[in-house]
Amino acid sequence: MEIIRELPLDQVLLGDCIPLMRMLPHASVHCIFADPPYNLQLRGELRRPDDSLVDGVDEDWDRFADFQAYDAFTRAWLTECRRLLRKDGTIWVIGAYHNIFRLGAILQDLGFWLLNDIIWRKANPMPNFRGRRFTNAHETLIWAARGRDSRHRFNYQAMKALNDDLQMRSDWLLPLCTGAERLRNHQGLKLHPTQKPEALLHRVLLASTAPEEIVLDPFAGTGTTAVVAKRLHRHFIAIERHPAYAEAAIGRIRRTKPAPYEGLATTPSKRDAPRVAFGSLVERGIVPPGTKLFDRMRRVRAVVAPDGTIVAGDRRGSIHKVGAAVQNAPSCNGWTFWHIEQGDALVSLDTLRVTAESD
Repeated sequence: MEIIRELPLDQVLLGDCIPLMRMLPHASVHCIFADPPYNLQLRGELRRPDDSLVDGVDEDWDRFADFQAYDAFTRAWLTECRRLLRKDGTIWVIGAYHNIFRLGAILQDLGFWLLNDIIWRKANPMPNFRGRRFTNAHETLIWAARGRDSRHRFNYQAMKALNDDLQMRSDWLLPLCTGAERLRNHQGLKLHPTQKPEALLHRVLLASTAPEEIVLDPFAGTGTTAVVAKRLHRHFIAIERHPAYAEAAIGRIRRTKPAPYEGLATTPSKRDAPRVAFGSLVERGIVPPGTKLFDRMRRVRAVVAPDGTIVAGDRRGSIHKVGAAVQNAPSCNGWTFWHIEQGDALVSLDTLRVTAESD
């Protein structure tokens, strides 16, 4: 099969995902969001007590006869996903109890490195019609890196800012898409049985991608991933086999306007900041040789040497090594442990480093 030389960016491709993904070049996308068929065990779960189907569900919605067929399909599309991911790329896979455990096992079998499982707790879950089980009020997202050695992107500070300056947890309370966001057919029924809310994809893409990066959705449905990607100035490749869903996705994408680009870059994390060596501060005279360093409580003191090492009594080494030694600790972040005097105040080396990075 001939490989597509130019990536079909910002397009909805109509067809089955596996052959279409095989046409794309190796290591070409930064992130994948996949909402695969759920492999429902009992179709009765989607029927009301009068045996009518829930809105938007039809008999062909989930077409796998048994676990063996489903697992073979899952292994095939996930294999292509891993081929298409860049070395430091990540994948998000969402599912319910019918399939998420099988997805997780196959992800690990193929060499993906699991980073988190996220519980999407639905603020307004669909009721259990037959009354024989607990109301299923959540779905699970697995977030995984391409491999164990991947330096995956995680926009930690952006997630913290989104959560009122608190660390974002792995349980997300978000409502199902309702109202105008929920697409419906000409009969007024839900067009797609598992349409995901845009708020969910906003959080996923904000956490793990940057503007202009490429997001692949192999089961695009009605285009939620593509819509949010366009709004956040990410490129997308959407694949959908159902013509009605693909048509609806294209319409949604055309109606979506990108957010104003000014200030769109996510809040940077310290991990993404350029690294400044302590010796650079010494060379530039920001912390000149002979400067006295103190811990925050002034209990210990060290002196800066011309080569960027520090000396505390008979201990000499890096700011991290000496900081650990004076505390009798296995490790130490010397940037936050050591301070210098500026007037009557103590200023951490980390504050000086941030200033130096911005110069």
